Amino acid sequence: MPLIHKYWHQIGGTLIEEFQVVKRSTSNGPRYADAIIIPNGESKIAKAGEVSLEGKDIICIQAKHGRLGMYLMGQTFFSERLLQKFKPRTIVSVALCTADDSTLRPLLESCPSMKVVIIKA
Repeated sequence: MPLIHKYWHQIGGTLIEEFQVVKRSTSNGPRYADAIIIPNGESKIAKAGEVSLEGKDIICIQAKHGRLGMYLMGQTFFSERLLQKFKPRTIVSVALCTADDSTLRPLLESCPSMKVVIIKA
């Protein structure tokens, strides 16, 4: 997704696209983060199986082309919670979108590990 690549070029590090956070089972569906960035990692695009998140600082990205909305906020919030099982040192969860919402942004960013990033398409 072009938005993710634009953000990754600003941050640097290792990019993992479509990171599976939860595997499908008989009782739940699969869940994905649109991307994970390890900002202090090697500058490359990696596959999930090539990289461990344990003990690393990570950025979880959920992206949407359009205005920040409650669906994207929910993905951003719960992805951070689900990623805790991978035991990273820190997690910053980013709602990446192309337009802001002045009412919703403060609600999400009231959580210390949540951030909204606007990138013009």
